[in-house]
Formats: sequence, structure tokens, C-alpha cells
Amino acid sequence: MARKPTQTFTDDERAAMREHAAEVRASASRRGSKADKAAEDLKALLEKIEEMAEADRVMAARVHALILQNAPELAPKLWYGMPAYYKETKSVCFFQPAQKFKTRYATLGFNEDAALDDGDMWPVAYALQELTPAVEQRIGALIRQAAG
Repeated sequence: MARKPTQTFTDDERAAMREHAAEVRASASRRGSKADKAAEDLKALLEKIEEMAEADRVMAARVHALILQNAPELAPKLWYGMPAYYKETKSVCFFQPAQKFKTRYATLGFNEDAALDDGDMWPVAYALQELTPAVEQRIGALIRQAAG
């Protein structure tokens, strides 16, 4: 009996990979000073936030502000179609809207270059349902630590 081929990636994952390829091409084609390129990256990130559904958009805008407030050295840039924040050329953290992969919550995620190491095991992603003052305080502390 013939087996059905399995789908390795979901449609949403493939779309994210296409977005990332487009981001890389756009970044490579940008001309001008480093400041001009950074301004274009920020503009693209803010446009992506504006495209989000209202709940994700409000949360992403607040997370963006918290990251800039707590780690202004991190550079805003898109990563797989999501707002991300870079230290030099390494993505440190990102905001994944709930709508992106049709999940019930948004995610604040950290990549391997985030300085969050704590023994042999530590969290690298946090579910976000509401940004209370306590949650915002925790995000600020995580961002400061991650930026190292």
C-alpha cells in the first residue's frame, strides 16, 4: 500500500520562510548609510506591527516600546515576518503574534544569543495574554538580561 507523503512544514511555516527570504533580499539590496538601513528596518518592523490584528498589534507595539526602553542597543528588524531585536548581527528576541501560527497567545521568544543562561535549563519563550504592570516589569528585566 502506498504511503501518503507527509507535509514537513505547515502552510504558515512555509509562509514565514518566504517572508524571511524576502527580508534577507530586501536587507541586502538596501543602499545608504548604516543609519539609513536601520531606519528602513525600523520602518518595515512598524509596518508589520500595523498589519497585525488589533489584539496582537496593541501587544506588539507595547512590547516594542518596552524593548527599546530597556535595551536601546538592540536594533529592531524583521525576522521570519515577526518583530525581532538584534545585537549586532544576531537575533536576540522576537515577538510572535498569536495570529501568525493561529495560536491562542502571543509569544515573547529569545534566541540562543540572548544572555539568559541559568544552569542546565531555562525558558526561552513566554506566552503573553495580557500586559499587566507586573508582566511589563518582568519583560523589562528579561530584555535587560538578554541584551547582556
